Amino acid sequence: MSVRLRSGEQVPSLTVQVARASNPGGTTAMWVKDRLNGLWRDEDFLDWYPRDGRPGLSPAQLATVCVLQFLLDLSDRQAAEAVRCRIDFKYALAMELDDAGSITGRLAQLFPLPTTLMLSRPLDRVDRHEPNIQ
Repeated sequence: MSVRLRSGEQVPSLTVQVARASNPGGTTAMWVKDRLNGLWRDEDFLDWYPRDGRPGLSPAQLATVCVLQFLLDLSDRQAAEAVRCRIDFKYALAMELDDAGSITGRLAQLFPLPTTLMLSRPLDRVDRHEPNIQ
């Protein structure tokens, strides 16, 4: 699988509107998107993927799901269900509201990867205090 770059995609306007209306105080997932957006990008994972082949899931989205799963103490199944059903997760992942979550069908296959492996290099930037973190 190759990487289809999604980093930098804006949250769809309808997703923003509905998420803010239904959660005026915000949620953990919305906080992660608003405060940690840009902490990891698909480009951070490019050398983990071949250059050719069918485009895979966004590694930045997978990293975001892993962080939310940890913060909210969700099982793999609960995390996959949240991506499919929760408006705040769709907001955090910059997904359309009607997106059934192509990511959900493959989460169970990918979650055996240790979260520390998924996030170790992108989080190194925090230790180095790189300025692109918003």
